[in-house]
Amino acid sequence: MRRLLAALAAGAFLVTVSACGSSGDGTGSDKSSSGGTTKVKVGVIPIVDVAPLYLGQEKGFFKKQGLELEVSLAQGGAAIVPAVASGQYQFGFSNSTSLMVAQSNNVPVKVVSNGIASTGVQGKDFGALTVKGDSSVKSADQLEGKKVAINTLKNINETAVRESVRKAGGDPDKVKFVELAFDQMPAALDSGQIDAAMVVEPALATVKSQGAREIASPLVDVAPHLTVAMYFTSTSYEQQNAAVVKKFRTALAESLAYADAHPDEARQVVTTYTKIPAAVLAKVTLPAWPADPDRASLDALRKLGQDDGLFKTAPDLDKLLP
Repeated sequence: MRRLLAALAAGAFLVTVSACGSSGDGTGSDKSSSGGTTKVKVGVIPIVDVAPLYLGQEKGFFKKQGLELEVSLAQGGAAIVPAVASGQYQFGFSNSTSLMVAQSNNVPVKVVSNGIASTGVQGKDFGALTVKGDSSVKSADQLEGKKVAINTLKNINETAVRESVRKAGGDPDKVKFVELAFDQMPAALDSGQIDAAMVVEPALATVKSQGAREIASPLVDVAPHLTVAMYFTSTSYEQQNAAVVKKFRTALAESLAYADAHPDEARQVVTTYTKIPAAVLAKVTLPAWPADPDRASLDALRKLGQDDGLFKTAPDLDKLLP
């Protein structure tokens, strides 16, 4: 288990991960104030994706449910998995593939709520496969033999890019994948160190400002409205604190719906927990924030992950999802 948790901490969805230490006992350590408010620690990544959580705090949706959030920032979703499993955090945010990897290896995690989804629109998603403006590459199948940057090998973005190459008629096994943090991709692409980059916002807005072109929308290629990331807890915490988990799910559902209906407010709240310049943020394509995970899209992601050898055993989505 120790090796497994360390391995999970080595991957991430949006940026290079640094593993989180933990001193938890595996059951969680939420405390109630004298007013009956339950304090819970939530591990998130400081990116656009978690805007609904911050917006929900700002609008009082969690307070209405009697919850007080202590938000802890991590560098990547996969690093949050072992922190939640060990009890350092009561709740966390991670990409769907990392959660499937954890479940397939019997790490005790359980999804609480949807996190984000692809927009489902080719060429208008928050993630894209990009090349320099003057590149000879016009479609994903032409990436055979080329160097393509992804933020984490053997995770959701590699699966997605491989599917784009496959759908375009190419052989994904002939693509040379290299691991690179999202914030390093714009410079690497512009200098020619890589031939293509799978970038997500706000790095996508940056590469576009440098004249880069989109040649595919990999997350859309995996499945329409792909559930990209979700909020989760440990199975032991859910069993011992079912009422708190229900309140968190209720407040988060209201937060997701509000953010989806008020994109300008969602953009504004991002400036409170990141250093994204307002000028860049204005050009960022926001993800979708539906209330529930899309089971069909997760089934598709699981199948592709199995085909790509990401799982030792097939993940059991019935056990992972609420």
